[in-house]
Amino acid sequence: MPENFSTKLERAFSTFGQLCVGIDPHASLLIENGLDDSLEGLDRFSRTVLEHACGLVGIIKYQVSFYERFGPEGLMVLQQQLRLAKDAGLLVIADAKRGDIGSTMEAYSEAWLGKDAAFLCDALTVSSYLGVGALEPAMSAAVERGKGLFVLCATSNPEARLIQQSRNQSVTVSGQVAAEVERYNKLTSQSNSKFGSIGLVVGATIDLQSQGLESLNSQSKTLRSPILAPGFGAQGVHLSQAKAIFPATHSDTIFSISRSVLRDGLSAVRNSIKHDSVELAQALER
Repeated sequence: MPENFSTKLERAFSTFGQLCVGIDPHASLLIENGLDDSLEGLDRFSRTVLEHACGLVGIIKYQVSFYERFGPEGLMVLQQQLRLAKDAGLLVIADAKRGDIGSTMEAYSEAWLGKDAAFLCDALTVSSYLGVGALEPAMSAAVERGKGLFVLCATSNPEARLIQQSRNQSVTVSGQVAAEVERYNKLTSQSNSKFGSIGLVVGATIDLQSQGLESLNSQSKTLRSPILAPGFGAQGVHLSQAKAIFPATHSDTIFSISRSVLRDGLSAVRNSIKHDSVELAQALER
């Protein structure tokens, strides 16, 4: 049996803390840092951020779209980067937001989570718009292969509120997603696991109560749905607020930063990560 996702996540947390560095090679970021908006610039940017992150964090997240925009050659760069990150001992999240039904979802699962997956990662972000149950091929593949999924639950973009905060009687769409994920984890997780294989994407800028996610504060203490929380840094939320935003679930949360680690330029990324790691550690200790 492969090592389960909970063990990988617990080890990353205990060794390096809960900070995750996102690699998001926007065209503007390449240019601002003296690189061409090209395959060479994409590769150099990715390698540099990865090198700075190694030894400081245990989790790294790649935004797939910025590689996909270059076509097959860009995806080849992504393949190489994913392998480099895995070889460096990092827990690797592919932020691809895949979601479909039946055999199509199964094909996505094979590409990202399968035994002979084209893209090497430990976890994948997925979209629940077609229903959490439609993700079953990916969820079962994740459990079987010792991988993780992070299901979009409550995202930071304002356009999402109309749908995600909609209610069926007293339950919001976000609340229903969280409840279905928690149930699946309870059914499939090993008895000694702290975390389920299936987690939630919950943006740092959202309010848990208005989103109908009060249930996150009452998850079973013996098994948790891990949370991936983007939105820190460039979206205006500070890591010093981490515990206040997630008062009951901060110990279950991956706090993700990406563009903000470039605030002083590509050459200073390592110092930025060090600073952010300290800020988050202090916030979680309070």
